[in-house]
Amino acid sequence: MAPLLRLSGRDEDNLVAFPSLKTQTVELSSCGDNGIIIASNIVDFDGPDDPARPTNWSSLRRWSIVVWTSLVSLVVSFASSVWSAAIPLVSTEFDASQDVVLLGVSFYVLGFALGPQVFGPASELYGRTRPFWTGLLIFCILQIPLALSRDVVSALILRFLSGLTGSAAPSIISGIHVDILNPADMGISMAIYIASAFCGPVLGPILGNIIVTSTGGWRWNVWIILISGAVSTAITMYITPETSSAVILRRKAQKLRLETGNYALHARIFTAYMSLSYGILYLTFVMYPFAFVSVRGWDPIPGSLPFLGLFIGICIACIIIAMHSLLYVRPRLLSRGRLQPEDRLPPMIFGSVCLTGGLFWFAWTSSPDIHWLNQVASGIPLGCGIILVFMCAIAYLVAISPPTSAQARLRSPPDLSRAWYRGD
Repeated sequence: MAPLLRLSGRDEDNLVAFPSLKTQTVELSSCGDNGIIIASNIVDFDGPDDPARPTNWSSLRRWSIVVWTSLVSLVVSFASSVWSAAIPLVSTEFDASQDVVLLGVSFYVLGFALGPQVFGPASELYGRTRPFWTGLLIFCILQIPLALSRDVVSALILRFLSGLTGSAAPSIISGIHVDILNPADMGISMAIYIASAFCGPVLGPILGNIIVTSTGGWRWNVWIILISGAVSTAITMYITPETSSAVILRRKAQKLRLETGNYALHARIFTAYMSLSYGILYLTFVMYPFAFVSVRGWDPIPGSLPFLGLFIGICIACIIIAMHSLLYVRPRLLSRGRLQPEDRLPPMIFGSVCLTGGLFWFAWTSSPDIHWLNQVASGIPLGCGIILVFMCAIAYLVAISPPTSAQARLRSPPDLSRAWYRGD
């Protein structure tokens, strides 16, 4: 019988939090009849209090990692939509139609869809830090030729490559958080991370229009991405070591073999619903300018301010998730000793009502004869519903998958589906 690499402590805690998991082993790569040979030595941490175990790091260090990695996510998601504010100027400068320049958003999102298919598995094979820093460093470097580009083709190619490399952030950050936090703390960390991922695209058109108007050009939109990305990436690199327990114990560890419950159908349904809600968020980047600039005749900067309604809704949703984690999830974990995947879902019920209600409200008040404040206010339930549906679906998928969110990507396609639903 082949010996296995044993993980304990933190990983045993995960087995309590994820009751469908009965065993956790890591097989090491070599060569054999099926292409794999199992290593003969067993590696473990030096007891539950081993300081090398990520969950034993100080609270200040762990939550600093959560905050700064979330800021990195804010930057790369901000970069996805800030291009929309520059479309008229880029179109004029490069003598290209606005439809062609709009592909800068589409190509970025396409890169976001394809990148996780590489970065997610790479984070399991080579650890979190190597693919994370590689992708983000290249992302920052690509902003230089993008800001200096002289034709639309170069700009579009660089936008695609920026999305491809920037996707290292959403591919790996959730896995880092799972590595360093206890299950009871994941609700708060997820609220911080998802808020940053959703606020970035919402803030992009607002700040982008302000920058374009104040500078009279579009290139400073790119320089801002470079500056903010370089600063947040450098600080995150400094404070974040390798967090994967499997990689810490054995750098050559390849893949976990776990047994889960039969959640395949649920995973597909939740992935589709989550992707639809995320696609609706990106749909607002088209329907908001149309509703307030084209229909109501507002100028670009005032026309981007209604996005603040979405922003308020996103903040409310994050507060709801955090309170649900503190008042519902944590007591259940303490009383029962483990969590069921369905324990993360109650806010999703409220979120689905807010999502459909917000869309109906927005459409019902779209006439210019109706006061603009009514339509702006519809963004509050809309933003709240999008986030609640997305966050609860992610939490559910993580709960029914192996206890690293990066491996959840190997078992379901939320990143690809999510980007595909954005309509790009």
